[in-house]
Amino acid sequence: MTGNVALPRDGLRRRLSARLTRSPRSRLALLLTAPLLWLGLAYLGALAALLVTALWTTNTFTGEIERVWTLDNLRIVVTDSVYRSVTLRTVGVAALVTVIDAVLAAPVAFFMAKVASPRWQPLLVAAILLPLWASYLVKAYAWRSMFGGGGLIDWAGAPFGIGSPGYGLTATVCTLAYLWFPYMVLPIFAGLERLPDSLLEASGDLGARPGRTLRTVVLPLAFPAVVAGSIFTFSLSLGDYVAVEIVGGTSQFLGNLVYDNIGAANNQPLAAAVGLVPVVVMIVYLFLARRAGALENL
Repeated sequence: MTGNVALPRDGLRRRLSARLTRSPRSRLALLLTAPLLWLGLAYLGALAALLVTALWTTNTFTGEIERVWTLDNLRIVVTDSVYRSVTLRTVGVAALVTVIDAVLAAPVAFFMAKVASPRWQPLLVAAILLPLWASYLVKAYAWRSMFGGGGLIDWAGAPFGIGSPGYGLTATVCTLAYLWFPYMVLPIFAGLERLPDSLLEASGDLGARPGRTLRTVVLPLAFPAVVAGSIFTFSLSLGDYVAVEIVGGTSQFLGNLVYDNIGAANNQPLAAAVGLVPVVVMIVYLFLARRAGALENL
């Protein structure tokens, strides 16, 4: 009887195998079903839950969430001067961190891609990746100790009468620029590595000086790679909370507002509305990056 039951199963298995062999689309659909379900349920579902929660309200007496549809939380985030200033500060710091990383990463990536020998390139890539293997908290607290009273900056600047600015925006920008630096170097390195050396040689043969070759050949072709790197540095800075909490002093960022509204204020719908701000900013940023052709460099 066991053999009689197994025969239909074997036949079904053979028919399914034959169908998958004949149809590449079926194989692709079977391969992508699980990842797409994960993306749809875990990622897009979480974003949908965030949007829905932002449209609810909180009872001011009991603190319970009331599932009453309202746009009040979104209106507060858009019209309240505190939320507007914090949003502008967060976006400004994220943009400044991105610019600093791009300026510092471009020559490093150019050296790795066009100057260093093939033997040294893997070692240089490993050196850039090395800080990522250390704990995020260790690196953030290392910068806190440097900016603190009597820290490394005070010690190094004492002979010149320079002291540490303390915890605040300067410390936040320096810390975030250091943390996300590898995410800017690697896309630029990948973009420059694909740049043919013959273009640089042709520019030199036509009489262009190195500065003009850099402006008219290297930078235009490397720009999509810079934008690709900026997607990482900008988005990571925009949503960071821990580093800001460690070295930011009294400065408020969007991540702090989300935490404060969930914790001390016990207003989860308003926290969800604040959490939508980085999502909207990144959608606009990704749209502009796509127009610049940067997504192909990711």
